[in-house]
Amino acid sequence: MWESVALTLAGTAGNNIGKVIQKKGTLILPPLSLKLKVIRAYAFNQFWISGFLMDMCGAALMLTALSQAPVSVVQPIAGCGLAILCVFSHFYLKEVMNGLDWLAITLAGLGTIGVGVGGEEQKVDKIPLINIPWLVLAIVILFFLLNTWLHMYKKQRCEQELTGPEVIEEVIYGLESGILFGISSVISKMGFVMSEMGFPKIVVPAAISCSACCSAVGFVYQTRGLKHGRAIVVSTCTSVASIVSGVVAGMVALDEHLPQAPTARLFLLLGWFFIITGVILLVSSSRLIARIPRPMQKFLKSNMERTHSIRRPGSARGNDPIPSTTIHASSLHLLTSPAKEKA
Repeated sequence: MWESVALTLAGTAGNNIGKVIQKKGTLILPPLSLKLKVIRAYAFNQFWISGFLMDMCGAALMLTALSQAPVSVVQPIAGCGLAILCVFSHFYLKEVMNGLDWLAITLAGLGTIGVGVGGEEQKVDKIPLINIPWLVLAIVILFFLLNTWLHMYKKQRCEQELTGPEVIEEVIYGLESGILFGISSVISKMGFVMSEMGFPKIVVPAAISCSACCSAVGFVYQTRGLKHGRAIVVSTCTSVASIVSGVVAGMVALDEHLPQAPTARLFLLLGWFFIITGVILLVSSSRLIARIPRPMQKFLKSNMERTHSIRRPGSARGNDPIPSTTIHASSLHLLTSPAKEKA
């Protein structure tokens, strides 16, 4: 189990850090297109190609972890990619972090340990195929309700000529993208499980292809939310929905279950709770600090942050221009990263 935890952490680190390095390379590159000149520029850019290779390695590690451990273990730990990215950004990109950021990273780390201690290897003897149509139907109905709600909300805003942040739109697009990312991991896992049960080996690449399609559609919803909405809301909803949907779908489609031992079950549940809390706290720390009393703000803001604010006003971490690169820690989300850079 700890090997799978380590693989997941390494994979999600590769996914997230790789996208940041790719982003750094695209600052001097033209928008991605199929023109030979443009493709050659990307291929010979040291930063972009290094980030792309790191992203690919992260995907391979995530798939390896999914082949060895339950989705209910891998998917929550993959949510720690945001915490890993923040640590990397702090030491490599010299970004400023406050006290709440470090608390969130600590919670994510404790949650990872809890999942590693409480998680257990589960041998799947058969896939409850009868549950899969019901799961698909539930997802379709959920998306129908969410999109109906979104359509009614947009119509109401248009009639009333409302302005300002579109909170409902941000939440819905975040939830939809997170659900698709979580389902993507479950589909990949199903391919490995069916291969072990004696199904033709073609099921593995077929499942990975379906997983890539889910991730691609998830990126479309995520990009829509980020285009006009606030990254903090979209990122939070995407991360939490990805973890919850991955765990629930794994239990329904793959017959995964909580550990039998009460202690192990407690560690696993606490691990899920700490990881989700850490992710929410991490993406909302800047806004939370702005709402608390000033004495507490001074306590939470480090000396480094105060010095950085004096030297570079308006450069708070809450204005990070690349939040969308930090929320896709699932196994195959990198496959559309070049297109996402264009977006």
